[in-house]
Amino acid sequence: MNAPLLEVENLSKHFVLDGGLFGRRKGVVKAVDGVSFTVARGETLALVGESGCGKSTTGRLILRLIEPSGGGLRFDGADMLALDKTALRALRRRMQIIFQDPFASLNPRMSVSDILAEPLLLHRLATPAEIPGKVRELLGLVGLGPQHAERFPHEFSGGQRQRIGVARALATHPDLVVCDEPVSALDVSIQAQVVNLLQDLQASLGLSYIFIAHDLAVVKHIATRVAVMYLGRIVELADKHTLYAQPRHPYTQALLAAAPLPNPGLRLERPILQGDVPSPLKPPSGCAFHPRCVHAKAVCKDETPALRPMPDGAVVACHFAGTLPAPALATAASPNPVLERRFAALATGE
Repeated sequence: MNAPLLEVENLSKHFVLDGGLFGRRKGVVKAVDGVSFTVARGETLALVGESGCGKSTTGRLILRLIEPSGGGLRFDGADMLALDKTALRALRRRMQIIFQDPFASLNPRMSVSDILAEPLLLHRLATPAEIPGKVRELLGLVGLGPQHAERFPHEFSGGQRQRIGVARALATHPDLVVCDEPVSALDVSIQAQVVNLLQDLQASLGLSYIFIAHDLAVVKHIATRVAVMYLGRIVELADKHTLYAQPRHPYTQALLAAAPLPNPGLRLERPILQGDVPSPLKPPSGCAFHPRCVHAKAVCKDETPALRPMPDGAVVACHFAGTLPAPALATAASPNPVLERRFAALATGE
C-alpha cells in the first residue's frame, strides 16, 4: 500500500485572546482541536460543517499559512513543522490553494498574464522568455483563451475569475490543492462547470484535493471521503457513499436533512438542530454537540467521545454510534430530491 501524500496528526490551533483587566488573558479559542486524517495521492477529502467549525483554519494550517499550536504534519514523508523557511518555500511549490472569493483573491492592478507569471518567476519555473507560452498553456487548461491574458480581473465574470484562480494554483505543478469553498460564491450552473473542471484536472494531472465546503450536493459529487467537523473537531469521517447512505453521527444526520424540500406538501421526519453553535470560548463539556442533540444522555455531558472505528471503515465520535435510528432522508427509500437534482445537474454540467 502506498504511503499517503499528506498525514495530519492531532493538529491544533488555539488563539489566545488578550486584553482583559491588567492585560490578563481573556480566554482561548480552540479553532482546531486535535484533528487527524490522511490524504492519498489522487484523492479528494472533503471537510464539511457549519460556518465556524474550523474547516478553513485546518486548510490554512496544512499549508502553514498560519502556524499550528500543536500536532504533526507530514507531506510526502517530510516533517513540515521541522522545515526552515527555505525548505518550506521549496515545498510550498507542491501545495497550492484556491480561495473562496475569486475577485478578492486576484490583484485588480495586475493583468491575467502577470498574475499567472508571478508564481512561475517566484519559484523559477520559467524564464521571462518562456512566460507567454506558459501563460497560454495554463489558460488553455482551465478553458480560457490567449485573448484573455492581457485583461484585468474586473473584465471577467465570477466563473471566469475562479478559472483564473485555478490556473494560478496549477502554475507550480502542485501535488496537493486546498480548495477553500471554491464554488460557494458562484451561481449553481457555474458551480457545476468549475467542479467538473476540477475533476478533469485531477484525472489528467493526478492532483489530490482537500475540498472545504458546506454544500453537500457538491461534496457528494467530487469527494472520495468526507470528514464532518464540529467546533474544531472531526466527528465523523467516512467514504462518501457510506456517509451519505448511513450517517451515524447526529450532527451528520442533521446536516444531510437540512436541505429544503421542493414539495411543500411533503413531510418527512428529520432531525432538527436545536439552538445555536456554542461559543468556542466556552465549549460544552463532554461531547460538544450534546446541547443540540436530541439523542443526548448523561454520559454525553460528562465524557468526550473518541473517534471509534465502525465495521465499514467509518470513524465516528459518538457514544451511541451504530445504535441511533437512521433518519428518513438518509434511507434509499426516501432520497432527498433537492440533493439528487443537484447531483444530476453537476454530472451533466448543466
